[in-house]
Amino acid sequence: MAAETVFSTERLRRARFAVAAVFCVHGAVTGSFATRIPWIQEHAGVSAGQLGLALAFPALGASLAMPLAGAISHRFGARTALRGLLALWTLSLTLPSLAPNIWGLCGVLFVYGATAGMSDVAMNALGVETENRLGKSIMSSLHGMWSVGALLGSAAGTVAAHIGADARVHHLIAALALTALGMVCCQGVLDVQATPDEEAPPRFSLPPKSALIIGAIGFCAVFAEGASLDWSAVYLQDELGSSAGLAAASTTAFALTMAVARLVGDRVVDRFGAVRTVRVGGAVATLGGLMVVLAPHAAVAMAGFGLIGLGVAVVVPLAFAAAARSGPNPSQAIAGVATITYTSGLIAPSAIGGIADATSLVFSFGLVTLLALGLVIGAGVLRPGARAAATSARADGAPAKSSGPVA
Repeated sequence: MAAETVFSTERLRRARFAVAAVFCVHGAVTGSFATRIPWIQEHAGVSAGQLGLALAFPALGASLAMPLAGAISHRFGARTALRGLLALWTLSLTLPSLAPNIWGLCGVLFVYGATAGMSDVAMNALGVETENRLGKSIMSSLHGMWSVGALLGSAAGTVAAHIGADARVHHLIAALALTALGMVCCQGVLDVQATPDEEAPPRFSLPPKSALIIGAIGFCAVFAEGASLDWSAVYLQDELGSSAGLAAASTTAFALTMAVARLVGDRVVDRFGAVRTVRVGGAVATLGGLMVVLAPHAAVAMAGFGLIGLGVAVVVPLAFAAAARSGPNPSQAIAGVATITYTSGLIAPSAIGGIADATSLVFSFGLVTLLALGLVIGAGVLRPGARAAATSARADGAPAKSSGPVA
């Protein structure tokens, strides 16, 4: 049976800030890596085509490793598991810059992705646990903190690249600093432990059906996000004749729109609910897609890309939260949704390019617009089923149902 736990407002407040900091650290690793890809490509001596192949391996490693996270958390407890998996992720930042050739790069990026995926599942599961105990939405702001971390890591990496720093040295320093910071942050998260009579999840299993349905919503959102991030600059240049500087500014503005929308999204979700928020967001993203496709000049397209970012920003956090409440094994369900969204993020850039080669880039973003419309149609699968119990036990010292004892 699940244990009854008495918790205080202050403890939950500290847990929320701690898990938010973990999300920020996780994002900083991604930002630190992305800015040094040109250096890594040159050091490993790989062509553009070979680099494209290698960059598929993080998603492959994540997809295969994420289902293991639930068993690890059950065996060691949520806090210890997160601490170990986050350390593996931050330290793996040192690996890509050491790769001597294409085969070594593929191998280390597979490990890099595997540690990213497992720590991603662990921190999202703890984020949902904290959200349930607080009785209010926090997942959107947690993912917003991930975006903040990615921006900070990117900024530091840009400085390192500008001064010509060796990526091996840069990433070693960043990895050690982020590992130390991550260990400190993990001290404050909730430590959910399995009860003695709780059955251990399988070490590896296919996602439950509920995760597949919810994951389809995440797929639509991540596809639109990935397509806009990777192709908005190209769209403005090739289709609308914009300058390189204006096109690059569009991509940066899109990323900032996503981050800001996620940071403030929880208030919207708490007021209007997940289903209504995603439906309206889907409608906004659909309008943005139509503006991009029909844009007569760059300003309209940039506004359209901004609306796409605004509309899809909170969908993935809400999909993770819905998955965790959809069955008896939150980590397994989150892993299923994360696998689908990782896959979407992997195929979106190449799919947009393939469709553009066969037809046009305008037609490609017509597909993005249809997927955004899918959010309006399918938002009902995010309807919360377990929040009522959590809300009735708000953080005022009252006991709440727990999936296990918390330290």
